[in-house]
Amino acid sequence: MLKQFLQFKLSQKLSPQQIQLMKLIQLPTQAFEQRLKQELEENPALESGKESLEDTFDDDFDNSKDEFDDNETINTEDINVDEYLSDDEIPDYRTQANNYSADDEDKTMPYAAGTSFTQHLKNQLNTFRLNDEEREIAEFLVGSVDESGYIRRELVDIMDDLAFTQNVYTTEDTIKSVLKIVHQLDPAGVGARNLQECLSIQLHRKQKNPDVDLAIDIIDNAFEQFTKKHYKKLIQKFDITEMQLKDAIHVIEHLNPKPGGSYSGNNRIVEHVVPDFAIRIVDGELELTLNGRNAPELHVSREYSNMMQGYKESKEKSKSQKDAVQFIKQKLDAAKWFIEAIRQRQQTLFITMSSIMHYQKEYFLTGDERKLRPMILKDIADEIDMDVSTVSRVANSKYVDTPYGTKLIKEFFSESMTNDQGEEVSTREIKKILETVIEEENKRKPMTDDALAKILKEKGYPIARRTVAKYREQLDIPVARLRKKI
Repeated sequence: MLKQFLQFKLSQKLSPQQIQLMKLIQLPTQAFEQRLKQELEENPALESGKESLEDTFDDDFDNSKDEFDDNETINTEDINVDEYLSDDEIPDYRTQANNYSADDEDKTMPYAAGTSFTQHLKNQLNTFRLNDEEREIAEFLVGSVDESGYIRRELVDIMDDLAFTQNVYTTEDTIKSVLKIVHQLDPAGVGARNLQECLSIQLHRKQKNPDVDLAIDIIDNAFEQFTKKHYKKLIQKFDITEMQLKDAIHVIEHLNPKPGGSYSGNNRIVEHVVPDFAIRIVDGELELTLNGRNAPELHVSREYSNMMQGYKESKEKSKSQKDAVQFIKQKLDAAKWFIEAIRQRQQTLFITMSSIMHYQKEYFLTGDERKLRPMILKDIADEIDMDVSTVSRVANSKYVDTPYGTKLIKEFFSESMTNDQGEEVSTREIKKILETVIEEENKRKPMTDDALAKILKEKGYPIARRTVAKYREQLDIPVARLRKKI
């Protein structure tokens, strides 16, 4: 019996229309606008804007295929077939580059301008006196710099590549000497092979003073102790005071570990988050709105519906006319379905977000993350009588503008646990308290995960040390030793 039940469940399939609707629901605002634009271009029976005349189009054409009869008289003069099967499915005006009204938004994604990072470095090589071999090696080294500003490859591999790809036969020592020239390029630290070398290059280019000199000594001769924050060993090794070490560390902390990352010529796309919803507090009550860009005005083309009506009223129908009307019917069906799908998408988004807003009312009224209730996808799905996957599609890809900033909706979901009083509390609440405890700890003696677990237990949250470690990692907070400061 169980086997039959499983086979029955597996046989359930979504229709193509349902799949398309799910895809539409998942799209955030900007992607939805692109999908809408694509549909308008591909289906001439779908138009945007308000319908100026009363829409008299109905579903009578659904039965038009029943009128096809092989015994009908063929008369091609009743209807102009070219009117139905025009090659101009996409009107010329839609292909014009300047087809925008004065108030249209420019939705082109902005790019960073300027020369490439590699070219920026090559241009600087012109300020050095280099022979032909040195210039070829220098340009090859610059070409090997990654977007963070590092050369990650071994010099022996670069030497082999120079021989095989550039016909430059040189030695590792020559490459090392040219690399020192590359290290003089801006931004400081570029061309380093690791973090230690990157920081060292930057420090050696700074104006010398006791703090910088000590910082150079630490990076060049005690890098491992520095990264592991073994401050007592550093004080003993260099015979310095705690204040001297603190000043040197202050210098190091202001260096750039990724000198290439700050260069504006990387030509990376600048991403913009467009909130799909907005929540405002009006007279002490929450007010939810859906971004208007998710609610376009669409209607079925009157021209296409008139074509169908003309066919129905004609007494004699040719085979070509039947083919034409079948094409028109498909386009009209697709247009009507898309309009209905957009309506369902709007409704689904609004109902889902409204449920989430009311479920987390205390948080949205105060902005206090400790007020976030435990909430899983099923809680909302049950409340609005929808599938969990539908709620997931809304939560994972949509943003909401709140009085406390723009938030990804899935951030409001969290598992629950029981406190020492038997009440269910959100894991988000525990994480917030953990974060606060770590912020307020003595940074000279940061608390271990065991100590943090004891404090949380005292506050009424009995969780294990390994759970504290998991939450700490999820918050991107390092272990106690790496939080240590002097």
